[in-house]
Amino acid sequence: MSDFSAPSFRDRVLGILQQCEEQQRAPEDRTPIKDLAWHEGEVLQLKDAAVLIPIVDRGDEASVILTQRTHHLASHAGQIAFPGGKVDAEDLSAEMAALREADEEIGLKAEFVDIFGQMRPYISSTGYRIFPVLSTVRQGFDLVPNPGEVSDVFEVPLRFLMDAANHQRKSAEWRGKTRHYFAMPYGEHYIWGVTAGILRNLYETVYSS
Repeated sequence: MSDFSAPSFRDRVLGILQQCEEQQRAPEDRTPIKDLAWHEGEVLQLKDAAVLIPIVDRGDEASVILTQRTHHLASHAGQIAFPGGKVDAEDLSAEMAALREADEEIGLKAEFVDIFGQMRPYISSTGYRIFPVLSTVRQGFDLVPNPGEVSDVFEVPLRFLMDAANHQRKSAEWRGKTRHYFAMPYGEHYIWGVTAGILRNLYETVYSS
């Protein structure tokens, strides 16, 4: 795929999601490496969360908005993340939660966001069932990071994130066992863990269907 514009990528994903709907199945999860150890049954009770995957329309080369979480947060402190958080009781859907969190965290207003789909949930080792909400973002927005949650906000080219050559397979010792995960270093930013796992799932959905 040589066209990495936001509309082209959106249409490709929508085509795949439509095929899955017609076949009455969810997109297959072909990613062999997950977040640290969730598949070993160590997480018993899951809390729902939602993240927005904001694909910015930059003409021929779309980009994805990512944040760096502040270091004092209770979970995933200091890590690169999508805008998002817990699904609250007043949220009517994962989409609503993702939009609310994007506004609260980085000041991204819903009027600039067009949601076009949702990926299968991603289970994290910290006990969250994360619903990735796919969206395109029109230009003209102004981002205002919340200093209590976000230390930095930046964009990464979609082409870079969807290039398997940039998906590094890593391992680490955690709770006495060797765990495996993906990492996607981009300049001074080290994208790994949940965020890299969701991006890898998106890559697998788009290119392996």
